[in-house]
Amino acid sequence: MTYQQALDFIYSRQSLGTKLGLKNINILLERLGSPHKKLKFIHVAGTNGKGSTSAFIANVLMANGFKTGMYISPFVRCFTERIQVNNVHISKEELAMYAKRVKSVIDDTFPPTVFEVITAIGMLHFLHSDCDFVVLEVGLGGRLDATNVIPAPKVSVITSISIDHTDLLGDTIEEIAFEKCGIIKENCPVAAYPLNPPEALKVIKQKVNSCNSHLKMADINDIKIHLTDIEKTVFSYKGEKYEIHMPGVHQVYNAVTAICALELLGLDLKLKEGLANTRFAGRFEVVSKKPLIIVDGAHNYSGVTALKNSILSYFPGRRIVLVMGMLKDKEYEKAVCELAPLSSLFIATQPDNPRSLDAKELESIAKGYTKHTMSTPNRQEAVNMAKENAGDSDVIIICGSLYLFGSLEW
Repeated sequence: MTYQQALDFIYSRQSLGTKLGLKNINILLERLGSPHKKLKFIHVAGTNGKGSTSAFIANVLMANGFKTGMYISPFVRCFTERIQVNNVHISKEELAMYAKRVKSVIDDTFPPTVFEVITAIGMLHFLHSDCDFVVLEVGLGGRLDATNVIPAPKVSVITSISIDHTDLLGDTIEEIAFEKCGIIKENCPVAAYPLNPPEALKVIKQKVNSCNSHLKMADINDIKIHLTDIEKTVFSYKGEKYEIHMPGVHQVYNAVTAICALELLGLDLKLKEGLANTRFAGRFEVVSKKPLIIVDGAHNYSGVTALKNSILSYFPGRRIVLVMGMLKDKEYEKAVCELAPLSSLFIATQPDNPRSLDAKELESIAKGYTKHTMSTPNRQEAVNMAKENAGDSDVIIICGSLYLFGSLEW
């Protein structure tokens, strides 16, 4: 099986859609020798910040000499980003090898989805790579997500919770938090994001108590931010000073959540180097300095609010050229309402995804919030239009779905 044949096999499962539940993934992994039962996990769920928090945790473990797997979704630039060991993507040859093995155990008695197949490939790769730890990001929800097939992890992590995927997870914060907290297991310690809304925190605490678990969450009074710009952020937590290179004040709270999770492992870990080394694609990422281009996967209201705050903080008074592409099942009207007024020029485009919102429809909404708008369904053309219309001191922000950024040239 070639790499392209592996991708074709994986994506041939798309017609099955998204099916929450653990039955099929249990069958699939059992037929593969139950690789997930031979690994140690840090399991990460939440609406926003899962990827960043996972990256902070993984990089600290790596900096302390632990061979560390990381499983994330979706990818930003290439499919192999989803499965990494020590920040090295799974090779195309390895992906093809494991996909062939997974395909060989599938028959008509059960129909694993795309995500279940990728999860199984990841488990095989992490086991074959002799990982000391695997930082495992939930795909959707938590309780019935395929990643929740694992036995009790070393630590469960709950990041920022907000409204998203209401068709599958519920309409309220409480319902969504309940699904996210499904990764909390009996006697398994839990680290949680310190700025979650009270109704989410109540659900987290209830689940922790019912599982005889222990919750570790930073006191925000112990956090002091000294410096924040697009190059670096310096903050103190419990009097200890740290430096990170993922812009945005919200990343400080993701980093502190990661610190709490790492402390729960009970290991003597040095934290500073790993935190400082952490980078994560598509999270207020500077991809060009002349012109200044920043990409950010703000695709729901909470993420959009964080992006808005970063723009106002870092670029007061500067002209903003905003390129946006959204999926039609996201809160795109709220995203436009928050971000379009900040722009001098709004360019609507479309992510590389069958669920993408039509660029013309996105532009029509933006017209209600800003005077100058353009649209094109071609993502690269949208970037080129932004560069053509941006002055030397302007900032180009490309935001929306993470499916927007793959293969783009800046």
